[in-house]
Amino acid sequence: MKQLGILDSAFINLEQANTPQHVGGLGIYDPSTADGGLVRFKQVIATFERRLNQHPSFRTRLVSVPGGLDRPYWIKDANFDVEFHLRHIALPEPGDWRQLCIQVARLHSRPLDMSRPLWEAYIVEGLDNIPNLPEGCFAVYTKMHHALVDGAGSASFMTLLHDLVATPQESTDQQPEPRLVDNEPTMTELLTNASVNGVKNALSVLGATIKNTRALGKYAIQVSRKEIAAPDFSTPKTILNKPVGPHRVFDAAEFPLAGFKEIKEAAGVKLNDVALTVIGGALQRYLESKNEAPDGSLGASMPLNMRTRRQTTDENNQVGAVFSSLHSDEKDPLARLTAVHSSTQEAKEVGEASPLVDVFKLAGAFSPLITQAAAGLWSRHNLSKYVPANTSTVVSNVAGPDFPLYFAGARMVDYYGLGVLTPGIGVFHLVFSYSGKLSLSVLADRDIMPDPEFYHDCLVSTYEELHAATVALHKPAKTTSSRKVSAKPKSGSKKRLTKTGTKPKAKTKTKRKSRSKTAPQPKVNSTSKASTESSRSPKARKSAKAKAPASKIVKIARTTAKKRSAGELASKSKSRAGRRRAFTAAPKLKVVADNT
Repeated sequence: MKQLGILDSAFINLEQANTPQHVGGLGIYDPSTADGGLVRFKQVIATFERRLNQHPSFRTRLVSVPGGLDRPYWIKDANFDVEFHLRHIALPEPGDWRQLCIQVARLHSRPLDMSRPLWEAYIVEGLDNIPNLPEGCFAVYTKMHHALVDGAGSASFMTLLHDLVATPQESTDQQPEPRLVDNEPTMTELLTNASVNGVKNALSVLGATIKNTRALGKYAIQVSRKEIAAPDFSTPKTILNKPVGPHRVFDAAEFPLAGFKEIKEAAGVKLNDVALTVIGGALQRYLESKNEAPDGSLGASMPLNMRTRRQTTDENNQVGAVFSSLHSDEKDPLARLTAVHSSTQEAKEVGEASPLVDVFKLAGAFSPLITQAAAGLWSRHNLSKYVPANTSTVVSNVAGPDFPLYFAGARMVDYYGLGVLTPGIGVFHLVFSYSGKLSLSVLADRDIMPDPEFYHDCLVSTYEELHAATVALHKPAKTTSSRKVSAKPKSGSKKRLTKTGTKPKAKTKTKRKSRSKTAPQPKVNSTSKASTESSRSPKARKSAKAKAPASKIVKIARTTAKKRSAGELASKSKSRAGRRRAFTAAPKLKVVADNT
């Protein structure tokens, strides 16, 4: 028997009907790598049962103290049945991406049974018409309470369930370890422990209050002296801050990881900065389409893994939070990326030194009797609308492996993450990289974002705009060099003119054919042609040298991107999404539900 830590207990205390505190994951698997090219449901059960023996916390359940006088306890459940936590379902015809998203959103909106181990898994078959997937794929949706795992912990759970090869060698000599269980404590034991812990907790709260008061005072002095920057809580309220209801929507956009790395390396920023820039631009575009765009910039809360920043503890959750501006009011994508990089660096440096990074612990520092009543009052009366500090969304970044994983012999093709919504923050993003891909998943309240498909298109359009601007910024270097050579009226100028006037022209067209958002080709060609003509006379040659073709090309590219309306970009990305979700004939899933 083990008592929950302060932060673990906080997520139990914050559990409400409209805002259940569980996280989730959706993996899609190709069974062709398994023995015989299929995965039976009995194999799935056996895989879960064998792996969970290595992680006994997933066989524990909560025991609450009567009256909520003390933090609850974890005990190993003597009646644990893995088959209760595994469910086998199928999508209705035609089994497309939209139906999968709706099914996952419905499953994620349902609270967990708090009287049993706090996790569930659903095997979903019938993914017959999702494009770019191998034939016969199936999905595994898992959800776990946040008291059981945080972001890093969920990644560890994913690692626990997967193998590095399709057919790992299992030890035949290893005997199954006996399963240990806990005797459920009596009411007398719980109340006795609560009375002792009450004194300890009172002293602990008093000590923590003195410590945090000193830290806040020191922090305020540093801010007043401008030694460190003050946290930015000036995010305006939008429709994203409306009351959160019990229903959810889910969607995800997938991108090549190489494209994000290309932007990252060209701009000299972090991969997370690129993701935040795309998210900020997509949210701004979404709000503009609703005529709800604010005057200022949107802001994001970013969870921090405190395991790498502080001494580790035995708590399941070791997470903090910092706040950063998304600079969504900046129209230029490259300028927005630079501003986001500066803000995130500042937020991490300042946030780690700020007592506000541990704000979540307030919900677990007091007894559940007090905290749960306060959380219910806050949620029912939507008191978050009176808080001057606003957050538009939560963005969590989890780095997955850059190599394939296997579950019951089936190769994992894609993976998407789902998080927690809290009162006043109706949109959650999770950035996940895996095996050369990067996914941006969005979980939102159904009333706040009733059209997640359109927001998916906003994400795609914003990424394309940012990538095109990055490519346009770094492409003109070779063109500039060739133009300078062509301006020299030497004896070999005729040969150089031929190279400048013909070959680069065709080469540029070929390169830019796949980039729809680069500078207009006619303008680039006319510039090159003008440079060629200028080499015929000294006067024209002098005029050509005074020009700056590279900056002109960048200016054309940026001007073109700005002139494109949101409707045009949305239409284009929608057509791409249509190709991504084009119906393809595929046989039904090869997960066989049998008892043989």
